[in-house]
Amino acid sequence: MTANLARPKKTFCDLYTLHLCLLLLLLLPQLIFEKEGVYLHTNAKRSNQDTTIPGFIRIVENALLTLEWSPLEDEGRSAPAVLYTKKDGEGGEEDTNFDPGYEPDWAVISTVKRDRDPPFRPTGLWSFSLPLSELYSLRRARFSLGRNFLVLTSRGGHPLPPLHFHRGGTRELFRALQRYIMLDQSPVDGRLFLAYPHDSGALSQSFEKLQLFDDGGSDLVSRFIQDPYATTFGGFSKVTNFFKAALKPPGSPAHFRTAQDPSLPHQSDEEPGFELINCGVELGPRPDVTRGQPLNKWDEFLDPEGRVKYPEKIKELVFRGGVTPFLRKEVWKFLLGFYPWNSTAKEREDILRLKTDEYFRMKVQWKSVGEEQEMRNSLLRGYRSLIERDVSRTDRHNTFFSGNDNPGLTLLHDVLMTYCMYNFDLGYVQGMSDLLSPLLFVTQNEVESFWCLTGFMELVHQNFEESQEAMKKQLLQLSILLKALDPELCDFLDSQDSGSLCFCFRWLLIWFKREFSFEDILTMWEVIWSGLPCDNFHLLIACSILVSQRGELIGSDHDFNTILKHINELTMKLDLQTVLRGAEAIFLQLTQCKVGELPLKVQQVLGLYVPSSSEEDSPDSQASETRRLLGESPAGASSSSSSSSPHAARVPTYP
Repeated sequence: MTANLARPKKTFCDLYTLHLCLLLLLLLPQLIFEKEGVYLHTNAKRSNQDTTIPGFIRIVENALLTLEWSPLEDEGRSAPAVLYTKKDGEGGEEDTNFDPGYEPDWAVISTVKRDRDPPFRPTGLWSFSLPLSELYSLRRARFSLGRNFLVLTSRGGHPLPPLHFHRGGTRELFRALQRYIMLDQSPVDGRLFLAYPHDSGALSQSFEKLQLFDDGGSDLVSRFIQDPYATTFGGFSKVTNFFKAALKPPGSPAHFRTAQDPSLPHQSDEEPGFELINCGVELGPRPDVTRGQPLNKWDEFLDPEGRVKYPEKIKELVFRGGVTPFLRKEVWKFLLGFYPWNSTAKEREDILRLKTDEYFRMKVQWKSVGEEQEMRNSLLRGYRSLIERDVSRTDRHNTFFSGNDNPGLTLLHDVLMTYCMYNFDLGYVQGMSDLLSPLLFVTQNEVESFWCLTGFMELVHQNFEESQEAMKKQLLQLSILLKALDPELCDFLDSQDSGSLCFCFRWLLIWFKREFSFEDILTMWEVIWSGLPCDNFHLLIACSILVSQRGELIGSDHDFNTILKHINELTMKLDLQTVLRGAEAIFLQLTQCKVGELPLKVQQVLGLYVPSSSEEDSPDSQASETRRLLGESPAGASSSSSSSSPHAARVPTYP
């Protein structure tokens, strides 16, 4: 009896142990894919540390499917069971280092701060992992130096460190990934692959949220299978490739498209690279551009009451050649909004009188603050300290600011302190003294220079905000333009962890003030203030400089630090007229693209396309998700021809 009662208990224990073992087995990580010989370039600044680290890339299943990279030195731990693997290794290369030292504080070019932690998880000194559900895109390329690399981006917009496949292996990784997610080639950039879940139900649900069709509640995937053309192609002509991948059964073999004939045989996985997929933008030849003479007449543009008769003509002349020095004092006040273009001479006298009174009222505010009161005002005390430090080192080579106890330095200090009263929320930020000094030099007047500064700051004040959102946006816009102009240069910069273009930070912050001579900056700024030929012309100037340096950058074995060093050393070595000709030529080259081929984002950067209020970029907007679905192509745009280019009307006619 005792034995019979004990037997069920033993059976229950055995079953419990078996279930526990099975549960533990399920919880153990499984290695789905592993590839050796994938390198990380760390750009470490310590000379005793190797900056090229070989390692493994893996797909691991452990509650979540995760993409991981870890260096070889971390491989002491026991690896999980391998389901699919291939290894090939190669020694790394030693990188040279450069640690720039440059004053003032903001002028040390460095990466832009991130506003929040990225979704990928650091697992060691250099290791990281990213859940496949958080993978947004993969960008792969090979450039002229022969190094292959892959840049992965999370759904939060955070790029992971570039992974260098010295002996191939990207195709193997793509095939392994396509067993769990869909990778669809962007119609805008053939190097870019967007990641989507292998879930037709989720796909249909996303369409319902987009409301792409009249009856959004119906089974859209089924409708597409029955009648694909009537269902989708009428509204989204560029979505064809996405649907082909999205509707493919999950168990079907992976297939990679190429920019050439899809029927061509694929490259062998053993080859050290893959085909270079061309960018979706086909640019024509860059036209030759000539510059004009500076604006040297003023009175003939005024009517009897002193109104400017042809302001657009003046702006075109200023864009073409700048302004003669003796006219700058007058013309700049119009370009910067101190005087309205349609004001009479009498009205301008009244404006000057009112603005003078307003300026000195604000100046008295900070002048009347005593030492004891200022000791209890840390914000004002901090502004004053920064201004005094920056004024003492701003353009001291210029005779207007040189020497000790120079009255020009006193004016520079007083105008900046008064601006703190005018815009106390922003106050003073390092770099603003660089914007004021040319204005003060040209106007030779405290009041006029102040109001010209307020007009200038209306254009660039967001550059100085603590969040740096405007700077990050401009660097992103610059990247969009450069990718359309020179994909190979972008690939090279991406491979050297320089794709963020952070070395252009100082350029954009103070509009190239430190890169050109004082006299050249006067010309450049007035050209940009003309507002021609498009929005963000300063970004085209940056593109012109970068494109002019492509041979030096790609042709040499530059890494992150030497790229930074090279860009810093361009200071005072650039020819302004060559750069301006190049920037205008780039604009004409882009706007002369075939109808419908200029990407929407490029049009937006140049101000050639203005989205409606319903198309504003936000995480929750339908337009944002639509552009993601289309691989950043125009929302609802069709590749069919139209009577004219969408940006043709914005191209100016020059005198």
